[in-house]
Amino acid sequence: MTAMDCSTSPFPVLDSAVRQIAREVAAAHAGSVDRDARFPQETIDALKQAQVLSAAVPVAYGGAGLTMRQLGSLCATLAAACGSSGMVLAMHTIQVACIVRHTAGNPRLEAYLRDLVKHQWLLASMTSEVGTFGDTRSSICAVEREGSGEHARFRLHKEATTGSYCAHADAILVTARRDANVPASDQVLVLVRKEDATLTQTTTWDTLGMRGTCSPGFSLQSSGPLDHVLPVPYSDISAHSMVPYSHILWAALWSGIASEAYNKAAGYVRSVARKNPGTVPPTAQALAELSVQLQALRLQWQGVADEFDALPSVEPLMSIGWALKFNRLKISASEAMPRIVHGALQIIGIMAYKNDSPLSLGRPYRDSLSASLMISNERIAAKSAALLLVHKDD
Repeated sequence: MTAMDCSTSPFPVLDSAVRQIAREVAAAHAGSVDRDARFPQETIDALKQAQVLSAAVPVAYGGAGLTMRQLGSLCATLAAACGSSGMVLAMHTIQVACIVRHTAGNPRLEAYLRDLVKHQWLLASMTSEVGTFGDTRSSICAVEREGSGEHARFRLHKEATTGSYCAHADAILVTARRDANVPASDQVLVLVRKEDATLTQTTTWDTLGMRGTCSPGFSLQSSGPLDHVLPVPYSDISAHSMVPYSHILWAALWSGIASEAYNKAAGYVRSVARKNPGTVPPTAQALAELSVQLQALRLQWQGVADEFDALPSVEPLMSIGWALKFNRLKISASEAMPRIVHGALQIIGIMAYKNDSPLSLGRPYRDSLSASLMISNERIAAKSAALLLVHKDD
């Protein structure tokens, strides 16, 4: 595997590759991934072969250097074929962005990015923890430091309530307190390579939807080079990268799931119309209303992505205005997707309700219900309420 040829335009090449992977690989295995709650390994292997896992790595390190809008398009395309595959790609991309944007000139981390391009390593996330009750901005576990100079190392033990596909990843980005003597909110982000970690699964992953993300609880024991502790406070990483990439890419993949449900409904309505030439099926009006909702969802995430890509620096991302923008996007998109999927089910009827039908919407329907729970909408709304007390719209 070699770095992408920079003489070609990287997005069209990757976009075409992901469309083919979605059609020929992800869609073909989506049923078994969902039924067996297994990791979509075939899809990830195909993404690696097509060098998609380095799409967010800058060209300077050998990657494609795609924009947020372009990255979101890839996630949406893949999610339309398999929601779990789209979520894995989005989560991986979020982790890559956190390293890319926060190396602070650390040569070991920069070398890691170059190796990631070469080997197409898959990155996972571990931000939850037993005892923090879903608050990812606080940690109980702490980084322990050993030695000094180039031989300095970290030790870390974390009990996570969920670990996003951690058993299948080449490395995990883990949140922890900077050391044992600081408050729970004084966090860092640690790059834990597979060879530096011992994972013990502590819970099961038998969920309603997004079953292929394989995210049970884990006990993590790890030790590695101290330079793998990102040199920027997690509060900055969260505001500058983790939150923006999470909410925009999640919204993008949710729009992909919604678009597939809409397309099935549209195909059904057209088939009814063909049977009765010259007439407009009763469900056509419902389809027209659904198309408005889908367009609104697409334009919303694309608009925020374009604004993000146009930012001259990261400073605005620390503002209340941008915090509210991301909160609104997350809540709005996570509520719009299940409405669209439900609307498509109502248009198609019993054939969408049957699991053995080519028009079945069972999997996307169940996948759609996860959106409001990924960082609870209730928690986000509470934060927005507090921010609105002191914020005035521009």
